[in-house]
Amino acid sequence: MAGANANPDLPASAPTWAGEAEVRDYLALLKPRVMSLVVFTALTGLVVAPGAVHPVLGFMAVLCIAVGAGASGALNMWYDADIDALMERTAGRPIPAGRVSRGDALGLGLGLSMASVMTLGVLVNWLAAGLLAFTIAFYIVVYTMWLKRRTPQNIVIGGAAGALPPVVAWAAATGSLGWGAAALFALIFLWTPPHFWALALLKSGEYKKSGVPMLPVVAGEARTRREILIYSFLVAGAGLLPWATGIAGPLYAAAATALGLMFIAFAVLVWRRPEPVWPQRLYGFSILYLFLLFAFLLVGGGAGA
Repeated sequence: MAGANANPDLPASAPTWAGEAEVRDYLALLKPRVMSLVVFTALTGLVVAPGAVHPVLGFMAVLCIAVGAGASGALNMWYDADIDALMERTAGRPIPAGRVSRGDALGLGLGLSMASVMTLGVLVNWLAAGLLAFTIAFYIVVYTMWLKRRTPQNIVIGGAAGALPPVVAWAAATGSLGWGAAALFALIFLWTPPHFWALALLKSGEYKKSGVPMLPVVAGEARTRREILIYSFLVAGAGLLPWATGIAGPLYAAAATALGLMFIAFAVLVWRRPEPVWPQRLYGFSILYLFLLFAFLLVGGGAGA
């Protein structure tokens, strides 16, 4: 199938046509590692939301959110195939490697987007479906097509897309929104910039080569390290918001405080020491940080926990 060119300057290394692809190549388009994090945060949002949801409807809600995230991944790879071909970290993805055509990726992404939104609306509720549709559109149109190639604030603003899955799940469980959903959103939203800027410090050469204006490329490493430090305090504070809004108890608050202080400590080391090992360690710890916070929420949510 012929693929549509998102950009006229697509290099030859990012082909618009591919031969027969394997199932694993189409699965790779869905960004399964990202999808797993989306499933985990959405499940947490579903569990900590007030009230009860039927297990079948809860399962369908999380499944639709996961499929929507996978659709976003496929659409992102469709549009960013030219950038992916220029970066060592992404050159092996199915489209730049020539295993899947851009047209197939576009069709898969659009099909899964419509299916996930409509299924969530029909089986659960239309508020959750509308939020899921907004999440997909924001990630593709606002972040991928607009922000990513034009501003070093791409991650800051674009992080809203990654912060919405637990909000969608909350809406699926309750049919409404609340301060608890806002707390989950704020936690992921503020976590996203220092997480990705740590990676950007390690891959600044690749981002420069591909023309993506990440903060280290545009403002330099010193500014990026300083911004990471500033955001680390915001992240530590946001980690306490679930407790402050009553969806988590003192055990979670203690864990969030300890993990927040560790996040700040890693950020201080990134700020003060130029060795690349520290951004690498902060990047790894930031993933563990978010996982542990949501794990504590998942197993110990509720004001009395």
